[in-house]
Amino acid sequence: MPPCLCVLMTQISKYMIGLFNDCFPPIMDGVSVTTSNYAYWLNRKRGDVCVVTPQAPAATDDTAYPVYRYLSLPIPMRKPYRLGFPRIDWPFHRQISRIPFELVHAHCPFSSGTLARSIARTHHIPLVATFHSKYRSDFERVIPNRYVIDHLIRSIVSFYEQADEVWIPQASVEQTLREYGYKGRVEVVDNGNDFADTPYSPLRKLEARRALGLDARVPVLLFVGQHIWEKNVAFLLRSLARLTHVPFRMMFVGTGYAADEMKQLADKLGLTHPDEALGGAPRVSFVGAIHARESLKRYYMAADLFLFPSLYDNAPLVVREAAALHTPSLLIQGSTAAEIVSDGVNGFLCAADERTYADRIQGLMDSPQLLEDVGACAARQLARSWRDIADEVNDRYIHLMKRHCC
Repeated sequence: MPPCLCVLMTQISKYMIGLFNDCFPPIMDGVSVTTSNYAYWLNRKRGDVCVVTPQAPAATDDTAYPVYRYLSLPIPMRKPYRLGFPRIDWPFHRQISRIPFELVHAHCPFSSGTLARSIARTHHIPLVATFHSKYRSDFERVIPNRYVIDHLIRSIVSFYEQADEVWIPQASVEQTLREYGYKGRVEVVDNGNDFADTPYSPLRKLEARRALGLDARVPVLLFVGQHIWEKNVAFLLRSLARLTHVPFRMMFVGTGYAADEMKQLADKLGLTHPDEALGGAPRVSFVGAIHARESLKRYYMAADLFLFPSLYDNAPLVVREAAALHTPSLLIQGSTAAEIVSDGVNGFLCAADERTYADRIQGLMDSPQLLEDVGACAARQLARSWRDIADEVNDRYIHLMKRHCC
């Protein structure tokens, strides 16, 4: 890009910021939510943002910004994710080749990320790459060969080494990237929260419970996320099964490849049987995927405690989303996800032991005022709005584009 265009960048935007990710609504996970919020708020601020992602069934893309999709197929054993093939989708190629990108931001290193890298090289523009996930854990579940996994990890590291800037959503994520072999610089750019400005009061919590048909006198526990074994959901179910004489309602929101097996395990543990103490309701209910954010907000609002024992997640959005609705989280001490939580201050930490985890749940259910106080602190400390994040991201983009072309 000629140096003279540096001046124009801050005046009249003739070019496009491209956000690239391998999943996007209606496929929902933390990175999908992040990408869609980047697109929404940056488009409101700049008006020159687009998303590039694989095709997905039932995608409507009724957005204020353009979404460009390329050929994809479902990934076996990884429902609902898609494997993208942008290189052989010629109509997509003709479409994307006409877009005058000035910066591309890859939120994963696979089909969309390699496409972003190719565009950056072709047009001599900056490439930002955010490292979100523990990819080795994903590979180990489906690939039995360690040498193949090591090769894939080296390819991922190579991808990030070719980016102009590598971003991570919280400081502890750097350790995972270093373990993979990456030696370059990283920048911490926090995730935001689209529930950050939601008004809260005990009355609103009560109203949310009534809307969901939940007894106001019974503690409500919540998990939101992919129903996959990597998130330690078997540990969570077995921990809950130890609370044999404690009335509670536990809601699982989400879907994933392990959803049916999770339900079978819960049934085997007696967690889904009608409970007389709960008026015939089960202690554990599986709600399924909730795509409407307002509906999901109601579950966060109704809950007393968010249970998230995952050792797999790097920087889970769901912990911040729960915090925005004054619902504190119980996480595993020493996990990457737990970096933002101080025990008894803005959340709770516990050892990775089923009995200890169950005992901590029971102790917290017996301490409603503590839950209320810690939830209020979590809302103050952990719930930063996506609008604020977009302002920071835009400033970083502008600085990088100026540095790159001048």
